[in-house]
Formats: sequence, C-alpha cells, structure tokens
Amino acid sequence: MKYKSLNLGEGPILPLLLKMSLPSMLAMLSMAIYNLMDTLWLARLSPQTIAAFTITFPIQMIFAAIGVGTGVGAGSYAARMFGSGELDKARKTAGQVIILSVFSGAILIAVTFSVPDLMLKVFGGTPEIIVLARRYLLWIVLGSPFLLFLMMANNLFRAEGQPNLSMYAVLIFTLLGAVLDPLLIFGWCGFPALGIEGAAIAAVIGQTASGLLSLYFLLLKSPKFQLSLADLRPDFNIIRSIYQTGLPSVLMNLVFAAVLIVYNQILAPYGHLALATMGICFRINGLVMMILFGIGHGVMPLVGFNLGARLYERLINTVKVAVYCSSFFAGVCSILIILFADPILGFFTKDRGLIAIAAPALKIFVSPLILAGPSLVWINLFIGLGKGLTSMILLFIRDALFLIPLMYLFSSLMGRDGVWMAQPVSATAAFFVIMVWSYKELENIRKLNGKNENAPVSIGDTGASLS
Repeated sequence: MKYKSLNLGEGPILPLLLKMSLPSMLAMLSMAIYNLMDTLWLARLSPQTIAAFTITFPIQMIFAAIGVGTGVGAGSYAARMFGSGELDKARKTAGQVIILSVFSGAILIAVTFSVPDLMLKVFGGTPEIIVLARRYLLWIVLGSPFLLFLMMANNLFRAEGQPNLSMYAVLIFTLLGAVLDPLLIFGWCGFPALGIEGAAIAAVIGQTASGLLSLYFLLLKSPKFQLSLADLRPDFNIIRSIYQTGLPSVLMNLVFAAVLIVYNQILAPYGHLALATMGICFRINGLVMMILFGIGHGVMPLVGFNLGARLYERLINTVKVAVYCSSFFAGVCSILIILFADPILGFFTKDRGLIAIAAPALKIFVSPLILAGPSLVWINLFIGLGKGLTSMILLFIRDALFLIPLMYLFSSLMGRDGVWMAQPVSATAAFFVIMVWSYKELENIRKLNGKNENAPVSIGDTGASLS
C-alpha cells in the first residue's frame, strides 16, 4: 500500500499548513520530550553528569548541521522539481541522499574516534568533565549514519507531500530511546546499569531503527520517488544543486554548534552548576523551538512548490498564516514557562543550588521566544525559494553576529547572568533585521503577479531558473 500525497497547490492554506506542519511538529515535539527525559534521567545521577552531557551538545549540533542542512537542500530542490514537473530529477535527489548520509556518517565516526578528548576540550570540557563526556560521545557517534539519513529523508517526505512518514520515523526513534533510557542508565528490569553510556546506547538503537524505517518508506511506500538502482549512482549535478541551497544551512548549523562551544567556554569557569543550567535551559527552550521548527518545515515545501507552480499570491499568504500561528504559539509558551519556572525545574533536579541558578536563567532564556517563531518562518521562506545564501546570512545574524559578541560583553559586565541576558537582546535585534529583509522579498514576489507567468522565474542565489 502506498500513501496518498497532499496537493500543495490547492485548498485552503491554514488546513494545508497544519497538515504539512503538524506531523513535523509532533515529531519534533517527541524529539524534544525525549531530550528532556534524557536530561531528567541523567540529572538524577549528578549535576556533573548533566555538565558532561551538555559538553557533547556541539557534536550533536554537527550531526544536525550535516543532516538537516543536506536535507533542507534536498527537500527544497525536490519540491521545486515536483512543482515544475521534472520528476526524474526529484527521484534522483532521493538516491543522492542515501549516498550522502553513508559517506558523511563514516567521516564523523572516523574523526571522533581519532581525537575524542581534543574535541571535548575544544567544546569547553574540563578534565573532570571530559572523562564522563567521552563515555557518551564514543557511543553516540556510532548512530550518525542512520541519524543523518533520518534527517535528510524527512525533508524528502515533506517535499512529496507525505509529512506523516517523517513523523512515523521520528516517533520510532523517540519511543525506543525513551523506553530504553532509564533501563540502560539505571539497570532496571534486569538490564545492565550503564550510566551516561546507557543514554547513548539507547539513542543509537533508536536512531538505527528509525533510519532503517525511513529507508523502507523511501524505497517501498513513496508514490513519487519510486527509486531504482540507477538513482543510487552519484549525480554530481544534483548534489551541487542540493548544496547550493543546503550548504548555507550546513554552515549555519555549524555556527550554532560554535555558539554552544562559546557558551560552554564562557560558563566553564563558573563551575559545573552553570554548565548544567545551560543544559537544562537549552532542553526546555528546545521543547518550544522544536514546534516552531516544525511550522517552518511545513512552510518550506509549500513555498518551493508554489514558486515552481507560479502561485505567487498563495505563496505570500502561506507565509503570512505561518507567521501568525508561530507568534501566537511561541508567546503563550513563553508566558507559561516564565510563570512556572520553579516547578518545571523541580522535575529535573532537587539540587537547590542548581535551581537557584537555573530559575532566573530559564526566564531570561525563553523571553524572546515570541520573536523566534516569525524569524524561523521567514528564514524557511528563503530556503523554499532556493535562496540558501540569504537564509545563511539571516541565520548567521540570528545565531552569531549579535549573540556571540554580546555574550562576551555582558559576561564581562554582569558575570554569569550576563551570559543569559545576551539571548533576548540579540534575538530582538536579529528579529528586526530578518523582518525587514523578508518583507522586501515578499514585495518582490508580489510584483511577479503582474508579469508574464510564462517567463522564467529565478529560484536561487545562483541565478538558476524555472522555465
């Protein structure tokens, strides 16, 4: 049985956006909940364990950089090819994703096993933390080929109008990981008590299962891709097209990993409680951010399809509806987290010293969420348009240009609390830059309605066009 694809160019926008976004939001939410549970279980071991777990965040961001960035490029390219009727190119894109995930995963494993301690030291690890962090790192990297393929394939499923398939694959990962986590960490139900290594092994098992399920969906349940052996041959023209949009996203996710490294290095002198605070705040904030990313994931293929089909007014309305939805959701979540910060933190730790540091930090950390929703929608607008360079610049502005200098400046002026204050100040400044840039792009798209619809349409920073 093959699953029916959604028609991305017809029907009311809000229901279609929800159908495209909800599976991704549910999948991302389940991922965020799993990450929270991971943090919760490890917090029961010790604050030092949470600090070690936090030190490994950058390597996980590197996984995300390669997987999400390549997937974004592949999904955007495939959506535009479906919209313009070039089905052969869309199908070959899926074959390239399989090749790229295996190749990238093998490189990550080789590099990590070669210099694990050096990596962790660069990530901000201190000698007492590195010993624990290494035990997690050397296991978690083994699942990277499967995790990368899961991330890349998710974008392909959304590009062909089957977002439910990506949801099913991610749910398998999170459910397996959530069930196995406490069993392998604490040795429940006859399992060995492996501590922090148990959390990594649980994740690898979930990643492997979900990666294989994604491969099954792509090979046997996709009505549009219908892969053949010929599609698995490297096609460097398509790989180049993938990375014309995806490479900026890869680079920007690497910048985000660099931001986490800066966080770790600035906070390390304040002790393991400061690092643990960062880990907990990052996971709680991520619970909301995952939903916002899900809305953005729903926007991107809709923009790409409508651009390819020259449905410009529908493209603009899609972005407008997504901005309203993301703003409302993020605003409500931000208020609730601020009001109930202490009880929320109480789920993670009973350490009063950690809660005393984390409660004000969490309130500051989540305060700019209402600005993050529209920003992510607008960034995904440019990804859907094939303008990877523009999205990279906007992400750089959001995640690095303001944030990193402000972290150093505010920490020198206000100490540890200044690190948290850099987040809302930088997010506010970036919001206005991204908003102005996006409004100008939408105005340019609106002008296309008055032009000859048979004329070529520019679809990327490189000057490629649809004819």
